[in-house]
Formats: sequence, C-alpha cells, structure tokens
Amino acid sequence: MRRRIWLLYLAAWLPVFLFYFLATQGEGLFNGNIRVGQGLLSAACCLGPAIPLLFLVWPLTGYLKRSNRSTAASAAIHIGSALFLTVLCMSLAATIVFYYGNPEASKSDVEQWLIWQSWGYLMMYAVSAGIFHAIRAIETTRLQSVAIAQAEALLAKSELTALRNKLNPHFLFNTLHSIIALTRKESSAAETALLKFSDMLRYILDTEKSGDTMVTLDEELKFVRDYLALEALRLGSRLHVEWDIDDAARYHLLPALTVQPLVENSIKHAFNPHSRPGKLAISAHINSSGKGIDITVSDDGPGCDKLAMKESAGLGVKTVARRLQLEYGQRGNLEIRTAPGAGCAIHLSIPLEAA
Repeated sequence: MRRRIWLLYLAAWLPVFLFYFLATQGEGLFNGNIRVGQGLLSAACCLGPAIPLLFLVWPLTGYLKRSNRSTAASAAIHIGSALFLTVLCMSLAATIVFYYGNPEASKSDVEQWLIWQSWGYLMMYAVSAGIFHAIRAIETTRLQSVAIAQAEALLAKSELTALRNKLNPHFLFNTLHSIIALTRKESSAAETALLKFSDMLRYILDTEKSGDTMVTLDEELKFVRDYLALEALRLGSRLHVEWDIDDAARYHLLPALTVQPLVENSIKHAFNPHSRPGKLAISAHINSSGKGIDITVSDDGPGCDKLAMKESAGLGVKTVARRLQLEYGQRGNLEIRTAPGAGCAIHLSIPLEAA
C-alpha cells in the first residue's frame, strides 16, 4: 500500500514539475531559446524540499482518521501543519535557490519570490491533504465492502448448512418410513432396501465429512438412482422411470441433495396415494446458452393447484429453492409447473461450474 502511494504521489508531482520548468523559461518559450538545464535546476530547487516534506501529510491523515478527531480539530491541525511545512519548505528552498542557484538575486526578487512561493506551498499542502484523505476514504469504503461481502457469504453459508441439516433428517425419516412399510409387506425386500439405504447414508456422511456442499451431477444422480431403487422395492411395477441425461452435463457441480428432494416429492404425491402405475421423468441438459444446466423432474400424477403447492407445509422443494437462491442468487432458479389433473414438473436452472 505504502509503495503504491509513493508511486502515485511521485507521479502526481510530474505535471507540477513541468509547470515550474515552463514557468522559468519566460520568453525562451516564444523565441525557441529554451534552457533545459537551468529550467530543470530551478524546478528542482523550488520543489525539491516540498516533495518529501509534504508526504508527511500522508501519515498525518492516518493519525487523524485513527484518532477520530472532529472536523474542527482536524482543520486546526492541518492549518498548523500547513504553516509549519510551508515555512520549512520556504527556508530550505530559499537557501538552495539564492545561495547556490542565484546568489546575486536582489532583495525585492527574494521578497516577491517568497510571497508567491509561500502561496504555492500552501496550495500544494491543501491538494496533498485532500488527495490523501480521499485515498483513505476510498480504501475505507473498499475494506467495508469486502467486510460486508464476507459477512454476507458467511451468513449464506451458515443458512445453507442449516438448510442442509434440516433436509437430512427429513430425508432419513421419509426413507425409513418407506422401509418400515416394506418390512410389513415383504421382509426379504426390506433387507435389500436397508443395504441400499446404507449406501445412501454413506453419500450423505461423505459430503458432510468433507465439508464440501457441492457434488457433480453424476454423483447426485447416482444417489437418486439408489433412492429410486429403494422405492422400486416398495412400489414394484407401478414405478416407471425415464432418464434423459446429457453426458456433457454429468461433471458439472451443483449443491448436494438438489435433485433427490424433487424426486422424493413426486414419489410422495404422484405414487404413494395411488395404486395405478405412473411415470417419473428425469432430464438434465446444458441449456441453449451453454452457461447452465437445465434439470427437470416431472411426473404424470394428479398434479395440484400451483398456489396450493407453494403454500403447502412440505419442506423438500422449498429447501431446494432457498439453497439455489443462496448459492447462485438470480443466476439459479426453481420453477414449478403443475395443475389439477396435469401432473407436476419442477424445473431447475443451475449455472455451470465444472468440477
């Protein structure tokens, strides 16, 4: 930071140095008789003391910011500092200019030079203090923005963890309920279901253990297949599943337990209450813009009123929608398409993130 400030500070002096150089040339600018050496020496003599001394205003602005002084107190300190540094710059510059650069200067020349140069140093101090305060204000705003962004990210991560912690018991309870129902009807199938359920638990525990909430679509769909295999033991031929998965989408990331709750929602509302066969369709494709994955879980169940579904007490679909909102903001979306007698389709839009 200090090095960058130094570079900016020195760069800001270049136009001032050029102005002083041109000011010493007088008629030489019009008749082409520019004395480069004398101009550079005069500009260096006038500005040489000011450049390092006025940089002391930088730590002074830092002190005023840290001490949280009032505006009046800060102004008083700056006025005192400006007068002190101006006198100091004048003393050094006058010594250099008139004893080493121009020892034959008259008294009136010295007085005139002192008057104009003192105003010049005061203006330089004012400009330097203004720029330094502006830089510190910008840096403070930037740090505040970073802190706010970090706090919002931490809040979102905490809420995501809380949502996931809600979802896991929800899934475990529903699945165990299905296995218990299967035990009553077919004990041998229940044993197979428990083995399949152990594989699913391992998926949940592995993602929790790693602390990484993101999995590939392929991993999530494997989990969904295990879940459907478990449900198939209970539903038998009533459950017909159609898969339409784009190979190009398999290794892109999405939050764990994003698709399974939607499948579970269809099983719960389109299959469990009825004895007739049904169709469940799962599709995943890279969208037409090439910047996201479109995932759709649909069924040919009885469907329902869309507003009633949004206001229902069900946790799974709402949790997925909230997780997408927290993870992706407006780039992620969950859309429900349903109506009485027309089945239900839930469509997810997820931005592409390669594993």
